[in-house]
Amino acid sequence: MSTTDHLARRLDDAATSRTAIPQFDADTALDVPTAYRVQQAVVDHRLSRGERPVGLKLGLTSRAKMAQMGVDEVIWGRLTDAMHISDGGTLRLSAHIHPKAEPEVAFLVHGGAITAVAPALEVIDSRYVDFRFTLPEVIADNTSASGFVLGAWQPLPDGIDNLGVLLEVDGRPVQTGSTAAILGDPRRALAEAVRLAAASGVDLADDSVLLAGAATAAVRLRAGSHVRVTVDKLGTASLRVAS
Repeated sequence: MSTTDHLARRLDDAATSRTAIPQFDADTALDVPTAYRVQQAVVDHRLSRGERPVGLKLGLTSRAKMAQMGVDEVIWGRLTDAMHISDGGTLRLSAHIHPKAEPEVAFLVHGGAITAVAPALEVIDSRYVDFRFTLPEVIADNTSASGFVLGAWQPLPDGIDNLGVLLEVDGRPVQTGSTAAILGDPRRALAEAVRLAAASGVDLADDSVLLAGAATAAVRLRAGSHVRVTVDKLGTASLRVAS
């Protein structure tokens, strides 16, 4: 078994067993190009079980996050249909390891252009112990992708570069921010996603979902809680965590 296949198997086993694994040994020498090959193998395991690709997501889209990780470009991961949670739907903690939610803007892409926009929540769930990882490790882990909620699709309005974002848990504000935190303007996510995915031979298919990146820090999901994001002009998206 190749190193790529071995690491992908470890990450897939961690996800399916809901058991976090330690960070990889230093002598693994995982670099970014290899990490994206591991990511592909991880997602291939999911597709072999009947899941379908439905889009892409971006990570490290804020300058603060880039500086924290010591990088100067965003990273990307892949979405499948099994990750989709209906708006207002329920998430089971038992299906995850230590999930968190963060507010996002989502785009519907067709013909290489944005055709609709929606408020969104992304559920992230690192397969590593304590949510600790290096940049290549989080790339290999499909950028912690675990789930996503989409609010109502609508035509792209003018000026979404500085919309207010509010994240609430059980009706209480826990994070506030602006869509400006997403690459300065979330619409820039499309060009970034196309460019980065193409480097791995991946196309953004028609009617793909694109999660543009987080507008605030993520919050830990806890049993029985209700999480809602409100984005000015765009509306809301929410989920409930099973008791």
